[in-house]
Amino acid sequence: MTLPLIRLVFAAGVVQARLRRYLPRLTRILAPQPPGLPALFAELQRIESDLAYRTRFFAGLNAAVAERNAERIAELEALRTALDQLQNLVSPATASVPYD
Repeated sequence: MTLPLIRLVFAAGVVQARLRRYLPRLTRILAPQPPGLPALFAELQRIESDLAYRTRFFAGLNAAVAERNAERIAELEALRTALDQLQNLVSPATASVPYD
């Protein structure tokens, strides 16, 4: 009784492997799909429909972008300072070369 069951399970595994290999689109369709992201779509719809919420959202987004740009500028200045210090150590005569 168990031998035919084992053969059936093995055959099903072989069929599944061949389906995956030869019909990948079909196996993608038949595979369980992850649930959608309704919360993100709901927020997107709210941004599109509610003018006050859209204004607050874009104000927060602009503030986050400005903060990120300020951090990048600070990192760039720190990098330039470190470069100047390294150039002073290596050859003090070329330390005052301007940057592009």
